[in-house]
Formats: sequence, structure tokens, C-alpha cells
Amino acid sequence: MRMDHYTLLQKIGIYLGIGLFLMFVLLPFLEMFRTSLSPMSHLFHAPYEIWNSEMSFQAYRDMWDKVPLLGRYIWNSIYIASMVTALSMIIITPAAYAYARLEFPLKALSLGAFLSINMFAGAVLLIPLYRLLNSLHLLNTYWAMIIPGIAFLIPTGIWLLKGYLEKIPRELEEAAYIDGASRVYTLRRVVLPLAVPGLIVVGTSVFIGAYAQQYLFAITFNQVKELQPLPAGLNQFIGYQSVEWNQMMAAALTGVLPVMAVFFFLQKYLVAGLTAGAVKE
Repeated sequence: MRMDHYTLLQKIGIYLGIGLFLMFVLLPFLEMFRTSLSPMSHLFHAPYEIWNSEMSFQAYRDMWDKVPLLGRYIWNSIYIASMVTALSMIIITPAAYAYARLEFPLKALSLGAFLSINMFAGAVLLIPLYRLLNSLHLLNTYWAMIIPGIAFLIPTGIWLLKGYLEKIPRELEEAAYIDGASRVYTLRRVVLPLAVPGLIVVGTSVFIGAYAQQYLFAITFNQVKELQPLPAGLNQFIGYQSVEWNQMMAAALTGVLPVMAVFFFLQKYLVAGLTAGAVKE
């Protein structure tokens, strides 16, 4: 009986912890959704109203008139994040394989140096990045937001994928070498097919990171309105006298939909990738 009682309390504790975590994560989105449905006259109403009779989806219609380039901003965010992800993965994959399988001088030191980049906030490196992009004549282009995104996301991607590749048995590669396969062929035909779950996890992580970090690079390295991503485009809902909070929240939630679609579409692959290697056979 004591064991059953302990197990029941353990389950209750786990479910309470999950509930608190979900509440912490979802409450901001629920508040954004409530704000997007409320007319401006009710947003700062006291006492706080969870629901009122005037709530509607009018803000979702008005936001396109308020910011005519909103669709372009959302497309720019998707394009920049996709380019950052694709180019980052081209670099991350062979680099992670090299760190997982090869021995070379300063291996640990160089990996630590890469990871140390993530210790610096993006704002610290804005001036040198600005000078570099200016010397390459890349300011006010998509590349001005793509290149810094790649630089900040590659180190973490290498670290994540390296850990996954190390779980793939070396015997599979050695068998390919015995049959005369080159290292590049072995990577392409043996290792990468087995590493698909890990590649999806890293690729999704890079995409979400690239989608989230666009604001700072956009306002610093780009002054062309048509090239702005959504986070910078949301500034247009801020007027001289007031802020259209309901329309801003509606636009922000609309802009989050691509990331949510990617996550839900790849959900089962993400779970497989994150749990791979967790249990020894």
C-alpha cells in the first residue's frame, strides 16, 4: 500500500509539474490571443476582463490595412530563416562529423572557441559585424541578416550534431572502408541516413533560432523597408500617439504560424531525434 501511495503521489507531482510548465509557456500566447480579439477600448479596462462581448477578429482584418507590407514581412522572415538553416546545415554537417570522428590538433580547444561565441550577446559584436558587412557591400540586403544569423547558430548546431553522430557505431563506417568506400562516400551513404533524426532536430533548432533573432540584425544592418522581417515590421503598429496593441498581437501570432507549422509537421521526428541514444540496447 505504501508503494502504491508513493507511486500515486509521484504521478500527481509529475502532472502538476507538467501543468505548471505548460501554463508558464502558454499563458503569454493566450494573453496575446485575448489582446488580439479585444478592441482598444477594452485592453486597459479595470478590472481585468478575460472575455467581453465586443471581442472579434476585426484586428486580424485591420492589420493588413494598417501595415500593407505585412505579408512581405512574414515572407522575409521565412526566407531569411530558411536560408540561414540551409546554409548552416551545409557547414554544420561535415564540421560535426569531423569533430565526432577525426583526431586533429587543437580539436577540443577549437570546439570550445566556437561555443564561446554563444557567450557573447549579439549587441556586443554589432560594430565589428557592421564594419565587415559594409566592407563587403552587403548592408541593406538579405545577406546582411543571413550571414550574422549563420555565424551565431553554427557553433551550437555543431555541438548538438556532434553528440548525435558519436552514438552511431563506428563499425558501420569501418565496414564501408573495408569495401573500398571513401570517407565522403561513407558520410553521405552510411552516416547521414542514420543521422536523419539528429539532422532534423538540429535543423529545426537552427530554424527557430534564426526566426527568433532577426530583429537586432534587421534594425542594425538593413534600412530597406521591403527587406525587413516581421519582428522589425511590427514597429509600424507603433504610432506617434498610440500603439495598436490588438493589431500588433494579431500580426505577431500570424507570424508565429510558420514556426508552429514546422514544429508540428516534424514533431514525431523531433521526438525520435531527441530520445535517440537515451536507452542502451
